[in-house]
Amino acid sequence: MNCKTSRLLIFLVLFAGASLPTLAQKTLSSINQALRYSRYSRLSLKIIPIKVSETSYKVQFQVEKIEEKPAFNLFSFTYSILDSYDEEILSDNTNILTADDLKFDTDKHWVFEKTIEIPATTATAIALFTALDTRQGDEYYYSTDIKSSFVFDQPSFGAYYANSVGFDQNYLNAGESLLFKTKDGPTLHSFYYPTTLEVPYPPMETKPAAVPRELQVIDQGDFLENIPKSFDKIGYYFIQSDTTAATGMVLKTAHEAFPKVKDWDEMVDMVTYISTRKEHEDLKEAEDKKKALDMYWLGLTKNSDTAKDLIREYFRQVEFANLLFTDFKEGWKTDKGMIYIVMGPPQEVNFYLDREEWSYGGTNESSRIRFTFARVKNILSPHYYTLNRSRAYQPVWFKNISIWRSGKMAF
Repeated sequence: MNCKTSRLLIFLVLFAGASLPTLAQKTLSSINQALRYSRYSRLSLKIIPIKVSETSYKVQFQVEKIEEKPAFNLFSFTYSILDSYDEEILSDNTNILTADDLKFDTDKHWVFEKTIEIPATTATAIALFTALDTRQGDEYYYSTDIKSSFVFDQPSFGAYYANSVGFDQNYLNAGESLLFKTKDGPTLHSFYYPTTLEVPYPPMETKPAAVPRELQVIDQGDFLENIPKSFDKIGYYFIQSDTTAATGMVLKTAHEAFPKVKDWDEMVDMVTYISTRKEHEDLKEAEDKKKALDMYWLGLTKNSDTAKDLIREYFRQVEFANLLFTDFKEGWKTDKGMIYIVMGPPQEVNFYLDREEWSYGGTNESSRIRFTFARVKNILSPHYYTLNRSRAYQPVWFKNISIWRSGKMAF
């Protein structure tokens, strides 16, 4: 049996039951995308759309190879363009991607590239990218709105690594460079925001978060496409091809160690989620931050080996939060990052047009803990979410913090 035949059989098995009345419909909103945030994923998927015309989009479907040297034929890849989060996913609206469709195959990425036609009259179009690991049956998903009420418009330019693979990270380390390409050339425009944003309030704090009265912005002017552009300062940049339009690309720049922790001062900031206010104030005021942190962790665990394990796991959560959720804030400072660090990776993740829902624990609906992140239309990011806070979260939040403080992971 050749490769194409075996992949076709896998595809048919996946969708064989789609029309049976005894099975629930498979829709984007019903798919559990928890592997997207798993600490043990073998792959990471990304979709990068670029607007070519009013009806045409060049879309890169990217696969980051987290597993060392994975074999392409161990996975089955498909994509769909859906008109709603409730449209049923069937073989008719699903496209198989084979080795013949690969645009790039590098040490770190498999990249497919397709031109997608979407009628100008279409109000909503969502791209869904799926990878099936045929060894365990794990299904990885990534979806993004190409057109919707939460997307002003797609940019007509792209950011690339030197090998023309689309830039798929949520951040760039300060001093690194990217290559930009645009059909509207020859220049793009850059704005720089040197802002440091605050840590979010806990999930049971219902008062509005503090908003800075002024947001400093530095107009850096035009720069040429197709020439590597260096981003040297820490903060975030907003790149536009048309400064009169409500669309562009946000790029967060971070210190050289990011997504890992840089120094003792940053470590002090990051333990705020599991510290009392007094503990955190004392840590911030300590002259010797390293000594103060050592005493802090030892005071929690009463055992040096347990303290070392807890430190490693806590800051591993911070690193994952930075990798997954960085936008114009560091990932650990976002609402999602906060929940992820304290509660761990969610068991269920469901996307809807106006929200994202995470579920934890429980054997039935009534015993699950659910966090809802409301989607907010934002010129800087089409995927900006804020947590719907509630005092009802207080018991489970304090329970998980108590587990961390007892020297154990809370998940």
